[in-house]
Amino acid sequence: MENVITLTTENFDEQVNGADTPVLVDYWAPWCGPCRALAPVVEQIAVEHAGSLKVGKVNVDDEPELASRAGVQGIPTLVLYRDGQPVRQAVGAQQKRALEQTLKLDSITPAA
Repeated sequence: MENVITLTTENFDEQVNGADTPVLVDYWAPWCGPCRALAPVVEQIAVEHAGSLKVGKVNVDDEPELASRAGVQGIPTLVLYRDGQPVRQAVGAQQKRALEQTLKLDSITPAA
């Protein structure tokens, strides 16, 4: 998953709050079946939107503070941030097209 950044408390502010592009953050855990099922979809979105959308993952077991700050109550939860602020959220494993519609990723132009 070379297109996906592992986010931690140490790099979250720089990678998300300081980003000049929207950032999609996947809050997940290794033991979560739906999270594992969603991982290839998240990777595909990262590849398709490389350059126009940054994609990161937060392991909620390793980074409970980040999950708490985001208000994550169930996983998988995906949050779209713009200018460091959460603007859209999707909870649960969804098909790619439904996820893109929920998060309004259509409005983010993929890099050529």
